[in-house]
Amino acid sequence: MNNIFDTKIEYLKGVGTVRAEILNKELGVYTFGDLLEQYPFRHEDRTRFYKVDEVINDTTAVQIIGRLTFKNTVGEGRSKRLVASFSDETGEIELVWFRGAKWIEKKLTVGKWYVLYGKPQRFGAKMSFSHPELDEYDPSTPRTQKGGLVPVYHTTEKMKNKGMDSKMLAKLTRTLLENVYRSISETLPEYLIKENDLISKGLAVAWTHFPKSPETLAQASYRLKFEELFFLQLKIIASKAGKRTDKFRGQVFEKIPTFNLFYKEQLPFDLTGAQKRVVREIYNDMRSGYQMNRLLQGDVGSGKTIVAFMCMLMALDNDAQSALMAPTEILSQQHYNGLKPFADEMGVTIALLTGSSKTKERRVIDETLRDGSLKIIVGTHALIEDKVDFYNLGLCVIDEQHRFGVAQRAALWKKKSKAKPHMLVMTATPIPRTLAMTVYGDLEVSIIDELPAGRKPIITWHKFEKGRLRVFGFMKEQIELGRQAYIVYPLIEESETLDYKNLEEGYEAVSRAFPEYKVSIVHGRMKPADKDAEMQRFADGKTHIMVATTVIEVGVNVPNASIMIIENAEKFGLAQLHQLRGRVGRGAEQSYCVLMTGDKLSKDGKVRIQTMVDTTDGFKIADADLKLRGPGDIEGTQQSGVLDLRHADIGQDAALLQYVRGVAEKLIDEDPDLAKEEHGIIKHQQSLLVKKSVTNWSRIS
Repeated sequence: MNNIFDTKIEYLKGVGTVRAEILNKELGVYTFGDLLEQYPFRHEDRTRFYKVDEVINDTTAVQIIGRLTFKNTVGEGRSKRLVASFSDETGEIELVWFRGAKWIEKKLTVGKWYVLYGKPQRFGAKMSFSHPELDEYDPSTPRTQKGGLVPVYHTTEKMKNKGMDSKMLAKLTRTLLENVYRSISETLPEYLIKENDLISKGLAVAWTHFPKSPETLAQASYRLKFEELFFLQLKIIASKAGKRTDKFRGQVFEKIPTFNLFYKEQLPFDLTGAQKRVVREIYNDMRSGYQMNRLLQGDVGSGKTIVAFMCMLMALDNDAQSALMAPTEILSQQHYNGLKPFADEMGVTIALLTGSSKTKERRVIDETLRDGSLKIIVGTHALIEDKVDFYNLGLCVIDEQHRFGVAQRAALWKKKSKAKPHMLVMTATPIPRTLAMTVYGDLEVSIIDELPAGRKPIITWHKFEKGRLRVFGFMKEQIELGRQAYIVYPLIEESETLDYKNLEEGYEAVSRAFPEYKVSIVHGRMKPADKDAEMQRFADGKTHIMVATTVIEVGVNVPNASIMIIENAEKFGLAQLHQLRGRVGRGAEQSYCVLMTGDKLSKDGKVRIQTMVDTTDGFKIADADLKLRGPGDIEGTQQSGVLDLRHADIGQDAALLQYVRGVAEKLIDEDPDLAKEEHGIIKHQQSLLVKKSVTNWSRIS
């Protein structure tokens, strides 16, 4: 056994083979090291004892010393519950258990003194505790909780059924720490610890589990966050440096006569300052001699596609072809229809390839792609089929990249090319700058943060159910003016457990409310061809209202649609609400988004709705979303493998992330190969982390 932390968990005192098996299956804990890394997700403050008459609100968990004066089981069947009375010299309070009543009743003795811990609940004028903890009170034995913070660990129902609750995990972890504390080795050089006022790794681990005070918990948390972000940034910086090798040489696109001609004479509108900046950034990449890997972020309607077309002209000027891959046929068609007039004006060959392309069309496309006469190909997954190949693929543009699997994107690399093709990944899902720096830290990030001139910001309102008739009246006025409307629902059919407005019921209600108008319906269970046909009918103006689920989030461009109603808006995440709202506001007319909600909103729900009403800035919305939900929920980041963070929170710790990045960059500037003796400790820790990590696919976006 090389390392005490590799010891199997069954050998820890108090575990044994049965409990070890449960820890293996339920928490993935196999060794001493695994258990030590099962950090508590919160700590309960047991530093103060309350009196019964001090329990006046239902916001904070409290601890009380008192006597059990009564207990009884009441009710039958499912409504069976255990009720009890608990008192001290200041008053009496009710306790109730709905689960495990029989087992709990056996453990409790009327007349005994207990320490109660739990969160009070108000019922009218009365306060009571549901499922509180009760431990026998022994005044001669000082309680371990007193003067400290008690860790709370994640457990499962199976574990609780076997008596392995959070308390048991705390007991096992305390036993383990007593055995291995002195073996916890340092992971950072001494000078970094001193310069950044950090506590030792051993203390950080011990205090994260069992802090002596809120101050020691804060110190432990800061140390572990610093270390986690430091090694993450080192990895990203090294990956970025690794790009500058012959392995990732790129084609040089220096000559740009067609691009210049288009920009000066054919472009029918002025680019925004942000678009000009992004074009310069991309041009600098594509003439550098190294493969470009760039993420292009910009809200719906910010002009990403015209930027992509101009980059395709740079490729064309240097005897290279370009491919634009979109996730759906209708989106591919939209890109093709948008780019074809520009391509025709410039005499540039362009074609569309999807699963619906006819055999005769495909034969011509295949031939012209291989001989190089077809310069731009727009398409769906059909582009990555083995039979599709190129004369010289120089630029790959991928739209809405989170809709494609990594292996699908990688397939474009295998196409015929003089060097690895330049990659431009486009997304309309705004990613906060701090998150982009972390997830896409080894990609370059370009941001279009201006809307084209003449675009009017979408007006957003929040309405409750009682305002529905006025909303429908306004919708009717808009349709009378020749506009179209979307109504979006969260579910397809009625759910017994979720009281949401459902699509089928909504479709019937809308059809009854607007009998004089034609209504489309689109949802995820429809066949793709039916879904596309229905969307096309709406785009062609043959229907006035589209009732849909979130499948329209990334969908067809309908400039005439000027109103979006989102039902049960509180049930959607901020990023999704923003994406949905982006379906309107694409024409010259003023557009509106109405967020319909129930009367009762959670605290987070209120923040989400108010954020949408207050701003149309995708990056402000993404920052708010990150703070509310954390990075795991933000679209496309969960699968990256980069954000497997145990301690840091990208939303809350943005300032620390930026500071730590500076520390990591300075270290790499001074010692790029970590050759100095004091950096041996960092190299060793990196090698341990590499063993735990997964393949980094981010080089192909």
